[in-house]
Amino acid sequence: MQFKEMRDVKMALIMDVALEHFANEGYFRTTISHIARHAGISKGLMYNYFDSKEALLKAIIHRSVNEVYNYIDIHDKSCLTEEDFVTSIRKITVLLEEKRYFWQLLMQLVVQNDVREQFVNAFPESDSLMHPGHEPGDYNYPSNIFKLFTGYFQAKKTEKGEFYDPDSDFELFITTLLGYSIKTIYMDSADNDADEKMIDRIIEQFK
Repeated sequence: MQFKEMRDVKMALIMDVALEHFANEGYFRTTISHIARHAGISKGLMYNYFDSKEALLKAIIHRSVNEVYNYIDIHDKSCLTEEDFVTSIRKITVLLEEKRYFWQLLMQLVVQNDVREQFVNAFPESDSLMHPGHEPGDYNYPSNIFKLFTGYFQAKKTEKGEFYDPDSDFELFITTLLGYSIKTIYMDSADNDADEKMIDRIIEQFK
């Protein structure tokens, strides 16, 4: 394994450990020393990967957004087609199900009062990112994803007429998808057919 691969593996391990402890024990209560110990490295070595706890949190947030962006594969699109929209929703639901524990931890982390502002500040217009070996272009922004979906709803106005309110429809879509996401990551369901029908209804409602 080459040096960069070894470094990436170690950084991923540190982020996984940090995410679990940030979520379960609280961001402010979890120290760099605590993370280093549970990751099996020295505190000094930790700073070779992340120069602060804030940088580590930011890297976790960026990785999470990047994972969604890459998984739904909507790169280089200026607007979603109806087919893109349907495919993206189905991919998001698969990602939630397959990595349920990860999303549970991330949700627990993001809802902490002391982390919300950090989440917003993780995506300035110009991001000189935080840890060695990565450039700003390596990361995607929640606004990139939102622009594609808002563009999709705006485009529907032509089809549906002047009384259609794309902004309200988009807000309803986000609220519905968030509710489904919370249900998926926190509630076990033995009825896959019912879950599939729910997704079908969400898609039918907003496509």
